[in-house]
Amino acid sequence: MGTNNHSHNFNEQFEFTGKAKTWSLIAILIGILAIAYGFFTDHAERTFANLLLMSYYFTCVCAAGLFFLAVQYVAQAGWPTGFLRVPQAFSRVLPIASLILLVVCASGLLTHNLYHHWNGEGLSDPASENYDPIIAGKSGYLNVPFFLIRLVLFLGAYSFFAYLFNKFSKREDLYGGLVNYDKSIKWSAIFLIIFGFTTPIWAFDTIMSLEAHWFSTMFGWYNFAAMWLCGLCTIALTIIFLKKAGYMSWINENHFHDLGKFIFGFSIFWTYVWFSQFILIYYANMPEETVYFYKRWEPEYLPWFWVNIVINFVAPVLMLMSRNSKRKMNSLMVVCIMLLLGHWLDYYMMIMPGTVAEHRGFGIIEIGTAIGFAGLFIFLMLNQLSKRSLVPVNHPFLEESLHHQI
Repeated sequence: MGTNNHSHNFNEQFEFTGKAKTWSLIAILIGILAIAYGFFTDHAERTFANLLLMSYYFTCVCAAGLFFLAVQYVAQAGWPTGFLRVPQAFSRVLPIASLILLVVCASGLLTHNLYHHWNGEGLSDPASENYDPIIAGKSGYLNVPFFLIRLVLFLGAYSFFAYLFNKFSKREDLYGGLVNYDKSIKWSAIFLIIFGFTTPIWAFDTIMSLEAHWFSTMFGWYNFAAMWLCGLCTIALTIIFLKKAGYMSWINENHFHDLGKFIFGFSIFWTYVWFSQFILIYYANMPEETVYFYKRWEPEYLPWFWVNIVINFVAPVLMLMSRNSKRKMNSLMVVCIMLLLGHWLDYYMMIMPGTVAEHRGFGIIEIGTAIGFAGLFIFLMLNQLSKRSLVPVNHPFLEESLHHQI
């Protein structure tokens, strides 16, 4: 095994040129045109709903990259060291993703195209004909300034940790030793506590408050499971893309096997939370809770309600159950693409009934916006990936990752 070191190029640098660059820029252009089309054809509300969907999705994937780093540091895990540059690139895009999400939420609030359930005129004024006692009771928490302050604080904190982890990683590359690795472990532990407490609130604010009468204490973890799963799938797809382009020769089927286990396990966890939230409300049959699912059982949404569970649960279970399927790049790739599309649908089902209700669409605005944001993520992430060598050469667990076998 000792000869392994010499067969890999540890100064390998990803070059962001050619097809990947061209296609990601074309995708961004498609997105801009689709959003412009939405606003010019008088579909402002629907366009805002799609902007919220994709900017939230984009930020979630970047935050999941940061979470992946923190979990590996705290666990002192060796196996993912060889591809840590990928989640690091995600985390470096997080500040931009956060800014876009902030702009979308703020402009949605100002134009009353988003969050109009609690951001309308006179909802918390007893003298007004629009008075809503439930909204009035929540107005101490659900008001525009506090909402935006929370969002800025959460996303700002995540971006700060992303900056810290990358600083430590850069120093580790330069100077070696364990000083920066130890700092990464300490700050990761702090980050995980903050992230654990704030992620559910972030999901409550951005997504659940679209329907402010309804609430579910499981909603935060349901969103966390989706975020983590989307992050894992995107990490796996990026590594597969790099391998197919001739990079990362040191990543083997054992690394894919572990990623596949993660993806398999968390798609079941996501289903568990989805099902628990649904079945408790279905069984209790209390009007203030069933209102959420009642909307999603309307004819416009019911087929998608069931497609959602089939793509996000049945597909990964059937396709990733065997040891072999987790170890093959192509079968893992198919499952990851399905899950990323499936979770787009999952977010669609969370957002659309509370924003556009029966005026939902599935056309140029939806597809174009999704393509645009995917292109933007790919462009920014690959650009960050190309700035440093693909191997964290002085990482204390690099050898363990190179000889990883299960």
